[in-house]
Amino acid sequence: MSVNKNVKIYTKEGDNGTTSLMKTRNVPKNDDRIQLLGTIDELTSNLGLLKASGISVEIREQFERIQKNLMTIMAGIADPYNKDYRFGEEVVAVLEEEIDRLEEGFPRDKKFVLPGKSRISAQTDIARTVARRAERWMVAVDRKFTVDKNAKRYLNRLADYLYVTARYMDFLEGGMDETTTQMKPAAKSDKGAVTMTDHDVIQAVLEKLGQGLGRISLESAKKLIGKVEEECVRKGLSAVIAVCGPDGNPVAIHVMDNAFLASFDIAMKKAYTSVAVKMSTRELGKLALPGQTFYGIDKADNGRMIIFGGGVPLSIEGRIIGGLGVSGGTSEQDAEVADFGQSVLESIL
Repeated sequence: MSVNKNVKIYTKEGDNGTTSLMKTRNVPKNDDRIQLLGTIDELTSNLGLLKASGISVEIREQFERIQKNLMTIMAGIADPYNKDYRFGEEVVAVLEEEIDRLEEGFPRDKKFVLPGKSRISAQTDIARTVARRAERWMVAVDRKFTVDKNAKRYLNRLADYLYVTARYMDFLEGGMDETTTQMKPAAKSDKGAVTMTDHDVIQAVLEKLGQGLGRISLESAKKLIGKVEEECVRKGLSAVIAVCGPDGNPVAIHVMDNAFLASFDIAMKKAYTSVAVKMSTRELGKLALPGQTFYGIDKADNGRMIIFGGGVPLSIEGRIIGGLGVSGGTSEQDAEVADFGQSVLESIL
């Protein structure tokens, strides 16, 4: 491969504050078209950062398609009379279909969300805000020079897509929305004695579990593992039993005699997956089949997601305090033991 060393990256032509479009020279660098092109370039770079951040193959491929579409939009801004750079309505429709598909895959709260539940979703929210800025610049350019109508529609849908994608990533990470919970005042009996509200009862249960912040304690995890081990012995299984907190971090891991070496890593991943997606890994496996909502999720998060039975979220009164992972038998056997673990959770009090 030969390299022309006489061609330099800098040309000095922009030193006077002007630049060129495809067929227009000496355009001021603060021209609305240049502002728009620069913002779309910034958006494309943000998507590039996301592609390199360990996201699922499916979303990475979608981001790459979006980058290519954005480059077409940039070419259309620089050369607005070239029909090769104009979009058909089907390009917008594809993005709308992807938005609808993602929204069907998780429960999305209809309220304001504070970005920052996870690093990857926060970066996606940054890309979303850049997309909105690009859309505003496009409106300004359209008023002066006109732009492709489908390019305008695409940028509008793109911001919506990035918002839903960020919330989807929060869901996969197990992030919960920021909410303000107002405690109900304690009720009084006829004799004036203070009685416990439902909220107080839940808090008392959590405190007894050792959960000041709603997470399973090491002591409670050990008791649960003991119960689960008894069930494994009854079924003739030699398993690894893992308990993690609601954040997916390990709390306790127990290796039974003669358990498979590979079961250690698998059990921990099952526990992690169950809290990440807020469902059992057996249920997730059904949703991860080709054509289903979570198809390809096992490739996400650097391979930490497990899509076969044996992992369940541990919950008290609908509140997830951790996850349980069991690995040692068949997928169905592991799932049965994990379900047993959830069923006896309250009995360890």
